[in-house]
Amino acid sequence: MDSLTLTPKDAGASDMGSSLGSSMPGFAPLAMPVQSFKRFSRRDRRALVAPRLARAPVLTRLLVFGGALALTAYGADQMFKVVAVGTITPLEWAMVVLFVVTFSWVTLSLTSAVVGFVWLLAHRGRREPTPRLRERTAVVMPIYNEAPSRVFGAMQAIFEDVERTGQAHAFDFFLLSDTTDANVWIAEERAFVAIRARLPQARFYYRRRRKNLARKAGNIADFVIHWGGHYPQMVVLDADSVMTGEAIVGLAAAMEADPDAGIIQSQPLVINRNTMFARLQQFAARIAGPVIGAGLSAWMGRDGNYWGHNAIVRTRAFADHCGLPDLPGKPPFGGHILSHDFIEAGLMRRAGFTVYMLPDLGGSYEESPPSLIDLAARDRRWCQGNLQHARIIGARGFTLATRQHLAHGIMGYLASPLWMAQLLVGIVLVLQSHYIRPEYFTKEFSLFPAWPRFDYERALQLFELTIGILLAPKFLGLLLALIDPKTRRGSGGALALIASTFVEIIISAALAPIMMLIQSGSVAQILSGRDTGWNPQRRDDGSIPFSSIARRHRSHVLLGVITLFAAALISPSLVVWMSPTIAGLVLAIPLSWASGNRTIGLAMRRIGLLRTPEETSPPAVVERANMLAAELALTGRDHDDALEAISTDPALRVLHESFLGEAPRHRRGEVDVETAVAAAKLNDAQTFEDARAWLTARERVAVLGDRALIAMLARLPSAADRPNSA
Repeated sequence: MDSLTLTPKDAGASDMGSSLGSSMPGFAPLAMPVQSFKRFSRRDRRALVAPRLARAPVLTRLLVFGGALALTAYGADQMFKVVAVGTITPLEWAMVVLFVVTFSWVTLSLTSAVVGFVWLLAHRGRREPTPRLRERTAVVMPIYNEAPSRVFGAMQAIFEDVERTGQAHAFDFFLLSDTTDANVWIAEERAFVAIRARLPQARFYYRRRRKNLARKAGNIADFVIHWGGHYPQMVVLDADSVMTGEAIVGLAAAMEADPDAGIIQSQPLVINRNTMFARLQQFAARIAGPVIGAGLSAWMGRDGNYWGHNAIVRTRAFADHCGLPDLPGKPPFGGHILSHDFIEAGLMRRAGFTVYMLPDLGGSYEESPPSLIDLAARDRRWCQGNLQHARIIGARGFTLATRQHLAHGIMGYLASPLWMAQLLVGIVLVLQSHYIRPEYFTKEFSLFPAWPRFDYERALQLFELTIGILLAPKFLGLLLALIDPKTRRGSGGALALIASTFVEIIISAALAPIMMLIQSGSVAQILSGRDTGWNPQRRDDGSIPFSSIARRHRSHVLLGVITLFAAALISPSLVVWMSPTIAGLVLAIPLSWASGNRTIGLAMRRIGLLRTPEETSPPAVVERANMLAAELALTGRDHDDALEAISTDPALRVLHESFLGEAPRHRRGEVDVETAVAAAKLNDAQTFEDARAWLTARERVAVLGDRALIAMLARLPSAADRPNSA
């Protein structure tokens, strides 16, 4: 039984053991029963305390979905007329269907952005005072093989900013480690002791799970099960999150003021980015992101979604209703639920709690992947998680809005193979038309073959309409930025803001076909049964070797070259029409290299491109977090060898053992392989150097988790201290 199914009576079996007095508060367990997707009774849904606040924004939804439907109907009619010049062939019908599906996807984004634009105009400058907090809130940051200097520096900066609000008494801060790297593990413990010494007035806590069951979802669930009873609510962060004190206090105040709220989500902005690709994302999130986020918030109302971080969660409601089951079968569609946040939001709504966003809260920040390849690695995991939702979307009791969120997430990845299919069908139709190859297999009897014919003028107009719809949210965000003095000045002025928008559009257009192929490949791999795994994200600005980039994109370049020659054989006009796609694929390798290049990104910043207000005038909490991370990286020991540190430093060894709990109980006859092999190697080693050379990464972790093995390691002499055998 994993930690997700623990009840209060099982809490004593936690692997934290007797050291909780120094590293964690005393147990305050909450049961977290596993939920069923097949059984639910409406009688179990709680009644709302303030049902008026939870009313669905019917008019807004009518505008968003009705507007999208009207645009889609118009686009479908125009596409039908494009191919209806002659007899419509099956291939042309396929083109129409693919167009309607993909066109509906972009129209919904447009209508949502328009609503967001209007909402932001109507709510500009509004800020309500924050009341005095009455309850305690846990601020929890799950970490997994992260640089301790970065995460502990960020947590210290967040605490100091909360302290400046005068309400630090209401918050406890937790670093919840799932780290599996021995060196990082010891560095985390050192960093925790150091932050406790620097901030004796703060309530900082740290724990590391012995086994990272269910990944991040299991990490949070483990905290709730064992300590959640202390805290009516918890602010959940990511390892790259930074939030101002005002934002955290604002979330806590909003939760206290709304007894129906289960999850309240902030809208994070991207910060601290230096590579070209990351700066591109940072700029797009800052300019177009608020419009998109406000639109989502406006039509979702209290039927919102959860993004898993920079949000506040009602702890008992989460424990009662958000225990996640493992899905039957093997990954990628079975096993742990990867994109757990969407499902947790759906379970909260099913139970009768509201979920919503505060798009005007401000002060919520995160980072983004530094390169196209890093984004693709993260996107692969998100793709698997979202496609996994196809097994859950029909769960009993989910609201219609929850199902829409899940469908939207699934479509976010299916859109790429559908776009690619539409592109391929279009090329085949042009080939048919150019070489006058008949399509014989029409449904209607005819003495003559059905020749593919098109209304090219109408097709061009429809293409222009599609591009306009795709770009409209960006230009709406640009317009809002231009009329807001702070954003305009912080982005370098009106001209720089306009120039940056066009640069972002051009580069994004070049990268789009590469991402289309990457996502299409991810979908194909997942559907074929390949699991993505869960590797830690790369958060620095280090470049990727050019040889790795070339291997990753060589198939994209080959496809681009083939497409170029095929289009050139048909018609020069087809080359022009497909030039954005062809150029992006042919130049995939240099584009991907440039995307992760820090020098190019900084050069763009120097000439005023892709600048954001948070970059021009960084928030105090972000500057403080960056400064602390740099200081701790210089004076800290993020990369020290853990075995050597434990072996040579008795004080550190005592400290480390104080964090270890009692060894977990196991059935007789069961043997932990890593522990057994590590013990054998230590027993065979004559020097510390032998042990360090022989122990694998997993065996090192096993040694550090076992007091007896630590003692064996400490007794080994170094090679320099061992007398010569001669």
